[in-house]
Amino acid sequence: MSEPAPPSNSAPAPGTDDGYWSAHFAYDPARAAVWKELAAEIQKDVPPGAELLDIGAGYCYFVNHVQAKARHALDLDERIKNYAEPGVTTHIGACTKLDMFGDASLDVVFASNIFEHLTREEFEQTIGEVRRVLRPGGRIIIMQPNYRLCAREYFDDYTHRTVFTDWSLSHWLQARGFNVLRMRPRFIPGDFRSSRPKWPWMVRLYLKLPFRPFAQQMYCVAERS
Repeated sequence: MSEPAPPSNSAPAPGTDDGYWSAHFAYDPARAAVWKELAAEIQKDVPPGAELLDIGAGYCYFVNHVQAKARHALDLDERIKNYAEPGVTTHIGACTKLDMFGDASLDVVFASNIFEHLTREEFEQTIGEVRRVLRPGGRIIIMQPNYRLCAREYFDDYTHRTVFTDWSLSHWLQARGFNVLRMRPRFIPGDFRSSRPKWPWMVRLYLKLPFRPFAQQMYCVAERS
């Protein structure tokens, strides 16, 4: 049986298509195993009893493994329904318009490798919507390429449209009504498909290191004021 076509990201750049996503983000069970370890680490920042939304959930690698009172996954592509496990509620739509959620209705919004694909205007719209749907004290958790650490290859992905560093992302969030609780400039490598740590036990060991070689992605937790 052939593998189902991959779903798109939350907000793909103009001109992206199934060919791009098939080439760059084909479903990989080994990647799901890596995300199980990452989710266990991120779980520390997800309060017990939280209502959580994963925007641009794609293959639901994260939301399938995190523990929360309610788990929601959002993507533009309806094929997200093929990957969400029981207990995960799927929503079809863009991250720039979260009309399916009421004001102050969520505790955590998670975003992994989404914002670099948005324009500045789309990012502003998304952050505004995230702030609207979060309860006071609610959190946005972001995993994101840190341009300061990967400038040379950042635009090798031709769908990257906006640049973020740990400094600029922190200050951008603060200017939009968030308090940054944690910023880790070096969290994980830019691509676990490479020769960098990709087996679950290697990921667990890597996440315990005080200094993480090859790390190019940052990790940010910010609280809605």
